[in-house]
This record gives sequence, structure tokens and C-alpha cells, in this order.
Amino acid sequence: MKAYGLAFGGGAVLGAAHVGVLQAAEEVGIPIDYVSGTSIGAFIGALYAFGKSPQEIREVALELDWLNLSGISLSQYGLLSNRKFGKIVTDLLGKKDIKDAIVPLAIVATDISTGDKVVFVEGDVASAVMASSCIPGVFRPVEYNGRMLVDGVLVENVPVTAVRSIGAKKAICVDLLGKHVFRQPQHIVAVLLNAFYSAIASATAVQIEDADLCITPDLSAFNLVDTAQVPDIIQAGYDASLPLLRTLCR
Repeated sequence: MKAYGLAFGGGAVLGAAHVGVLQAAEEVGIPIDYVSGTSIGAFIGALYAFGKSPQEIREVALELDWLNLSGISLSQYGLLSNRKFGKIVTDLLGKKDIKDAIVPLAIVATDISTGDKVVFVEGDVASAVMASSCIPGVFRPVEYNGRMLVDGVLVENVPVTAVRSIGAKKAICVDLLGKHVFRQPQHIVAVLLNAFYSAIASATAVQIEDADLCITPDLSAFNLVDTAQVPDIIQAGYDASLPLLRTLCR
């Protein structure tokens, strides 16, 4: 048995491309036996791991107000809180433990106190998704089991080792930033995201070397924040992944 694992990387609104990859995998008939995710990839991965179909996840992505996932939280550690994101996960899935996922799931976060990688394979799924998508300096760190956790992209933007650690023999990964050309930002949020993700992009190349198949859609036509792009980003993810996934069926 090939035991395919799918590793979803980070990239803010570009994460909608993951939905297109799931649609293509379903169409081709690739069984996804394990899932890992970092940042927005953790969100998409969690929905899939707990039984949401690609079509259902597409509807969530289209209806989601991607820029209303946070609230003001004046703190010495960050300007915003992403508690709303956690509530959305709980509303969609219920209060779940990662170890009870239908498809085995790993979620990557970073301990900002030590710089260590934290791989969630059990524990509250909403808290793990919040931690994994918590951009440092923008969002207040998520306190969980005595640790201060932030975005997993700092340690493993495309979590190939994480999906292998839970059993995947064949690792398929999705790198949202590998071909991305950043554009002039139009506001402070875009400035922060551009700075954050451009610094991460070069490190990702090393992380994906161990993947059996890397899907790297060219998302340069899109920015990191405009939610009106979501349908087109989903389509771009589908178009980039379909021919590559078909090669696995030969």
C-alpha cells in the first residue's frame, strides 16, 4: 500500500489553492491517507481530516471572510488575536481532538520562546490551527500547555517531515510560494505579509526536497490578502495539480 500523505503549506489567502488540489486528487482517485498542514494549510488540512469533502471545503473557502479572522487584542506580544479563527474551526467541526481525525493529521506550530518545532498529533484541533496560523508580531501568540506558540511557517512551511512522521510513505506537498512573485503592497497588512512570507520562501526549498511529488502552482497573479481572488486561486491550484497527480496513477 502506497499510503499517500498530503502536506499543505502556508501562504495566507493563497491557501485557497489547496482546495483545488483536493478536488484534483478526488477526481484522479488518489487516496489521501495522511494529512499535515502549516498555517492556512493547517486549516484546510483539518477540515479534510475531519471528513469535509473537497466540495464542502470549497464552499467554506468561498464564504469565509478571510480578513475577518482576527480581532483587536492589545498586548505586549501582538496587535491582534486570531481567536475568531479558532471559533470558526469549532463551529465547522465541533470541539475535536486531533487524534480522533478520520484521516491522521499533523499540524505544525513554532514555540516562539525556544524556536522549537511543535507538531500536534493530539490535542484541541482549533487551538492547534490557531497556533499554526499565528503570524508573530501581528497576532498574539497562542498559549497552550505552558508554551507560547506562533505560525509554523517559521520552522516548516511545507510540512513534509510532519506527514511522514505520522505514517505517510509517499509524500505529496503543496508549496504556495515556490513560484510566487510578490507585488507592491497597498496597505500595512500586505506589507507585513509580504515581509513575512518572502523571508520564508527560500527556506522552503530545502523542506520539500524529501517529497515524492511537489505541487507548486504559479500564484503570482494573486496577492496574499484579496479575498475576491479565492475562486480563481482554487482554479489555479486545480489546474497545476491535476496533470501532476495523474502521473501517480500510471
